[in-house]
Amino acid sequence: MGLNRTPASTRAHRGPAGGSPAPPPLSRDFHRLWGAYSVSHLGSAVGAGALPLVAILLLDSTALQISLLAVISGLASAAIVLPLGPWVEFRRKRPVMIGADLLRCAALTSVPVAAAIGALTYEQLCVVAVVQTAGTIVFSAASGAHLKHLVTVDQRVTANSRFETSQWTANSLGSPIGGVLVSWLGATASITVDAASFLMSALGIRRLRSPEPPPPTRQPAPSRGREAIEGWRHILHHAGLRALFVNAIIFGGAITASTPIIAVFMLRDLHLAPWQYGLALGLPCLGGILGSLTAGPLTTRYGLRTVLLTTGVARTLWMGFIPLAPPGTPGLIIITLADTLLLFTAGTFNPTFAAYRMNHTSEHCLSRVLTAWSITSKLTQPIVIAAAGILAAATSPRTALTTTAALTLTSAAFLPWKTTPNSPPMTADANPPSGRRLPARRSGSASTDLPTAVTATATTPRENAE
Repeated sequence: MGLNRTPASTRAHRGPAGGSPAPPPLSRDFHRLWGAYSVSHLGSAVGAGALPLVAILLLDSTALQISLLAVISGLASAAIVLPLGPWVEFRRKRPVMIGADLLRCAALTSVPVAAAIGALTYEQLCVVAVVQTAGTIVFSAASGAHLKHLVTVDQRVTANSRFETSQWTANSLGSPIGGVLVSWLGATASITVDAASFLMSALGIRRLRSPEPPPPTRQPAPSRGREAIEGWRHILHHAGLRALFVNAIIFGGAITASTPIIAVFMLRDLHLAPWQYGLALGLPCLGGILGSLTAGPLTTRYGLRTVLLTTGVARTLWMGFIPLAPPGTPGLIIITLADTLLLFTAGTFNPTFAAYRMNHTSEHCLSRVLTAWSITSKLTQPIVIAAAGILAAATSPRTALTTTAALTLTSAAFLPWKTTPNSPPMTADANPPSGRRLPARRSGSASTDLPTAVTATATTPRENAE
């Protein structure tokens, strides 16, 4: 696939006074891909939490089984996807993306079908959860590499901010829609919508018109194992990516671990009603939407590095207000404002972080870097969640939230503060498609994969801040 640019789109548009030129308009193929992602993510937001709900309502599963469902999906999918990293890397990305969508569609469709004929089992839900998680990691790895060829360097932050906006919008709408569907049509209704969204995503990707470039040439490797872990090797040998990798583990783990504890804190300690908890969960999504809309203009004006570091620090400041919340309405206001500011700064940070990662990773290992990033999150976050849960049980939810807030502050130390000799900005791949060199990045210009790659798995809104 070429860069799909017209002569008009290659001319830079002037940005704000004193800033860098604004990036050229995004191509029609990008908008087709954006549409496919938006539909898929809305479907996943509608179906968020649907598998545990089905396990509870239809199979009468225990609390332990519900917990194991998440653990099994994370561990098994990581084991399955690890050797697939090189396979994704050295193949055309669109067929991989379409295949991952269709596989997830088929897996999800099996749940309402089995439920309708009375054949649904807990074991089947475990298999579906594993397929879902593995398919998401594979799709993310392929889509991130694909996007790198679909947009120019100067378009990357703007492109990723579009996906980020869709993500926050879908999360704000999906849960209410899913709740209504389950209430009216039964436990498997939201799963059916999610399955249909993956099918629509596959059809949308199939509509892309520009030719896809050949995949990177596979070089001889000392071993298959070394080839599979190349993503981690690249991250750990690059100072900037290594710092962001640690930052993501700490910040993402703390945010994910705090989410279930906040539910207990609000409903039991602060004596808030369920509708107030739902309000505090959904309203801050507006902050994420606004933050994503500002990422492109801010990066054009101030430069990628400045926005990355500023918002990377700013997103760590708000968790500390949550354990200070008093009971009743004042506590609701404090938590809602804190989460809104958290999601606003995260909504700006995520596209710039993703663009930085793309700029500093060659096309020859980008899919494996994205796979390594996803696998690490899937393996580390359950550990942090369990540790925070144990701490909350041994002390109190307020103490556990204070600890996770301190962790988010600590993550600010692990940002790419220094430009070191082994981390030059990569403005072009070693073997650009069609013999054309990508435009060099101007100092301070806006230069990811999709919101932390084009994924289509919805979590709670706060967890998307990671």
